[in-house]
Amino acid sequence: MSKPKVLELFYDVVSPYSWLGFEVLLRYKNIWNVDIHLRPGNLGAIMTKTGNSPPALVPKRGAYMGRDLRRLAKFYQVPVREPSDVFHVMLKKGSFSAMRFVTAVQMSHPEFVESVSRELWMRIWSEDKDITEPESLLEAAEKAGIPEDLAKKSLSSITSPEVKNKLKENTEKALEYGVFGMPSIVAHINDKPELFFGSDRFELLAHLLGEKWLGPVPQKSHL
Repeated sequence: MSKPKVLELFYDVVSPYSWLGFEVLLRYKNIWNVDIHLRPGNLGAIMTKTGNSPPALVPKRGAYMGRDLRRLAKFYQVPVREPSDVFHVMLKKGSFSAMRFVTAVQMSHPEFVESVSRELWMRIWSEDKDITEPESLLEAAEKAGIPEDLAKKSLSSITSPEVKNKLKENTEKALEYGVFGMPSIVAHINDKPELFFGSDRFELLAHLLGEKWLGPVPQKSHL
């Protein structure tokens, strides 16, 4: 078998589309010949530095997003539900501390980064719960299976220069690739990075990888 191709997924838990892309990509982890590298980043910084604007700021687009997410939740089989106050959740509260926490977990215990990211998405985009307070982050960590002492240690490190710099490094790397929003997948094909934005480019990604696209829930395709 040829050497696995590397796929980097740049994401932020404040983005519901990032959750969709995250789940679908991980479903293909053992189907495609790929190595998936999760890259937690800061979507707010990327939007600012690229001059992009959140969908919720465009009334028509914000209204469409709510309907779109309900359809996508069924199609992707990911329990996405719009929070009661999307504007407040995404633009006022944000996810800065949460993404620092994910980064801290990845730096010290990378085996938990997938599960803790998922639990944070569950809180904000399924259960309409807070992801900014320390207690909330620890609850997500507990559900993700992280031992209490390790979770508290990761939480205490989110203001450290090391964690801050790592999150900044991931974000700057995304910008170098041309990322302007999330989710963004960078596929390394023939030593060349190929950027795919959004959660709806998997069919094209599969084509360029020389793999089969079996839909967003590939396990069911095998039945």
